Amino acid sequence: MSAYIFRRILSTIPVVLFVMVFVFSLLYLAPGDPAAILAGDQATQEDIEAIRSQLGLDRSFPVRFAEWAGGVLRGDFGNSIFTREPVTEMILQRVEPTVSLMIVTLTIALIIAIPMGVAAAWKRGSLIDRVIMLFAVLGFSVPVFVVGYVLAWALALKLGWLPVQGYKPIAEGVLPWLRSLILPATTLSGVYIALIARITRATMLEILQQDYIRTARAKGAAGHTILYVHALRNALVPIVTVVGLGIALMISGAVVIETVFALPGLGRLTVESILRRDYPVIQAIILIFSFVYVIINLLIDLSYTLIDPRIRY
Repeated sequence: MSAYIFRRILSTIPVVLFVMVFVFSLLYLAPGDPAAILAGDQATQEDIEAIRSQLGLDRSFPVRFAEWAGGVLRGDFGNSIFTREPVTEMILQRVEPTVSLMIVTLTIALIIAIPMGVAAAWKRGSLIDRVIMLFAVLGFSVPVFVVGYVLAWALALKLGWLPVQGYKPIAEGVLPWLRSLILPATTLSGVYIALIARITRATMLEILQQDYIRTARAKGAAGHTILYVHALRNALVPIVTVVGLGIALMISGAVVIETVFALPGLGRLTVESILRRDYPVIQAIILIFSFVYVIINLLIDLSYTLIDPRIRY
């Protein structure tokens, strides 16, 4: 068990290093001269050279990368080009809305998607199965921003049940915090629900054809026992896998959702930084998102050993 965990942790190190090199290279891969782009059309050559010196573009790539990587390891991502604020402080100010959005989204998705997938597999070919699969197709087909505008119009503007935009910190109370997140989290969870429901249904259909399921039925086991004790437990590995992969959908979807619902999170900061070409902020956000994704997938891999003990050996 310890050897397996050590190998999985060790395998993430090259991935993290590659991500760091790629993220730092964004400044050099940008079309044209980044310093000239940042300086603007009216800038003089002296202005451009000053910006090049500030960004470290007048030094070699290995030297600049070593300095940047050392700062990252200390939690120092440099300063914003436009606001001059430390990038670390800017990110810390925006972390709570994004983390809250992802937690609520994941909770909604798991509560709805897994029972949907199980029900569709149990009632294969029935009206319930067709309705659930229709919802899954719509979840993949309709863009999240369209769903967001429709829900905002129906639940916020017409019915007045929820706020249209904005975010309430959890320090102001759990209920106001939750009310500000229900609408964006429900919107973002649509694709995630569709993905998990489809995978759950496909995996459950395969598991329900196994011999031990037929044996449990022959012994007179109740339907819910067959579904949730015998079948779902053995279907968890692919379901957990797609949950981990779906984190990428939430990260990319958060950029759109936070813009639509005016949430002051990392997704909105990403859009603002890209529009301003604030490279230090862009680099930091992409690196953090990538690192979080790597860690989540590592945790998913380690969870396999709890779900299926055979993987430990």
